Amino acid sequence: MRQKNHTPLISIFISFLLFTTLSLYVVRNFFSGQKLQLSPSTIKSLQHNNLIKEEVEEDSHRLVRNNPPLVKYVQPESVLLPDWEVLFVSSPDSILSKDNEYTCVFQNNETSPGEYTGFLQSSNRTVFKCEVPDSVRCIRPLLKPILTKSDENITFSNGSNAVEMIRWSFLAYESLSTENDVILFAKGINNRQGVNRSPEELLCVFDNGVGYSVKTSVVTSAQEVFRCNHPTETELGSLFKDGDEKIKISLEIVGIRPVRVPSVAYYVPKSSIEDGEGKAQLCACTMVYNVAKFLKEWVIYNSKLGVEKFILYDNDSDDDLHKVVQGLVDGEEYNVKVFFWPWPKAQEAGFSHSAIYAKESCKWMMYMDVDEFVFAHSWLNESEPSQGMIPSFLPTTPLSSSPAPAPSPNTNLSDEKAKWLAQPIGQVSIKCLDYGPSNQQSHPIAGVTQGYTCRRRNEQRHKSIVLLDTIDTSLQNAIHHFRLKEGWRGNTLSLHKGVVHHFKYQAWSEFKAKFRRRVSTYVVDWTQEANLKSKDRTPGLGLEAIEPEGWAQQFCEVNDTRLKRTTQRWFSQDSAIGSKLVWQD
Repeated sequence: MRQKNHTPLISIFISFLLFTTLSLYVVRNFFSGQKLQLSPSTIKSLQHNNLIKEEVEEDSHRLVRNNPPLVKYVQPESVLLPDWEVLFVSSPDSILSKDNEYTCVFQNNETSPGEYTGFLQSSNRTVFKCEVPDSVRCIRPLLKPILTKSDENITFSNGSNAVEMIRWSFLAYESLSTENDVILFAKGINNRQGVNRSPEELLCVFDNGVGYSVKTSVVTSAQEVFRCNHPTETELGSLFKDGDEKIKISLEIVGIRPVRVPSVAYYVPKSSIEDGEGKAQLCACTMVYNVAKFLKEWVIYNSKLGVEKFILYDNDSDDDLHKVVQGLVDGEEYNVKVFFWPWPKAQEAGFSHSAIYAKESCKWMMYMDVDEFVFAHSWLNESEPSQGMIPSFLPTTPLSSSPAPAPSPNTNLSDEKAKWLAQPIGQVSIKCLDYGPSNQQSHPIAGVTQGYTCRRRNEQRHKSIVLLDTIDTSLQNAIHHFRLKEGWRGNTLSLHKGVVHHFKYQAWSEFKAKFRRRVSTYVVDWTQEANLKSKDRTPGLGLEAIEPEGWAQQFCEVNDTRLKRTTQRWFSQDSAIGSKLVWQD
């Protein structure tokens, strides 16, 4: 009778025994904080059975498992953004210095410079950014890189948490607290415009990172904004039991298998703009990216027409924005504040944030871009601007939460229309006229109001001025106008009463920057082959930043110099013809 060969079974048994021994050893040493060290003979046996691979460094053996290693290394949180950029957000108790030079080290030990981009005021954190090298982009899974000082010479294998990087498309990224609730901003929950997940399907999760968490109800869910109940005082006491815990906030999608949304957002006390100057009647808010060359003209113009405060949501600018702002604040004494908002394609969320953040500092808020200038036909003969010009668009009757008297019975209005008109006005919308390149080849040195004079004939869309107290609790908006509380209505001005001059299609050298990325959440980027007939796309423009033939003469149907002539009269540095305007250096 032929004898059976037991060698394979013995080999499998030995491999299993060695693997079990290694696993117990790794777990014990990881939780005790000791460095993993095995004898050369044990390492040789494990290598023979393909359980580990060997790395030799400084004449000592280290173990690197074939799956990501378990290593203790404090690192900022990292998020993979569109366009292969990584955003590093420091923890609240570990601020990275913007004065140091940093390097991003990726899983194949390729590197790229880590650049300081800004400071998150709400949670006291610094933000850095780096580009993902080409050699890393095809690797899966894409692991969290290391951000290290450039002179530390750390490699990925001896300094990484080795976990998969968080994607921007599914993330809780910012929070804001009020006296009554916590507002959380998150991507990947409500992905389609107008289609919002029910609040009952969600929970807010407050986690102190040391084994204790609290869940509260979500009250509203709209776009990327979720309003949650505060934890109770008892629960907050447990979350802050050691006094220095940093409470992270996230969302949980309830179900048989609940899904926790990754988060870089932290719970912070109530925050708002506090400048000690009282509440302004009219403020202006806009989201900006590399607008330093336009900003001075826009701020000076609007401030002379009645805007008292300016709030800029900086979408990760890398130009001289802060230098220009500082010059306006110090030299010209304008009230301009910058709120760092590095989150891509989150303009609607940024405006929702501003509606709460600025509520105690501003009564009415004008949402308008820096290439947009409001104007009225009646101003043509005015010798100088006045502080009452833009406020003249707002309701003159005393504002009240109670409806106005109903129209008299002999009106021809339907009951429904009459009831609507009886509601007080909480939002004023102003139609836009879009200007073309007007034969300009570069940014006009005297400003956009002087360089662009040829526009399209018909108005396009609108921008709004909203009474912040009347905005619906959902904070839902369509970029430049908000949903209002029940009992309030909007009003649209006639073109004769007021209009926005929108210098939209500028010289190609300026306009092509829009191909970087659209800031709106629900607007497709121009490089994507989708929604090709959308009004958000520019007629005649393809998917690449290639100048169309005849661009400088396009969108020119009406030669309109009203704003140009009026601003020359109002803002010339002296009375001489051709004099520089006050915003020119």
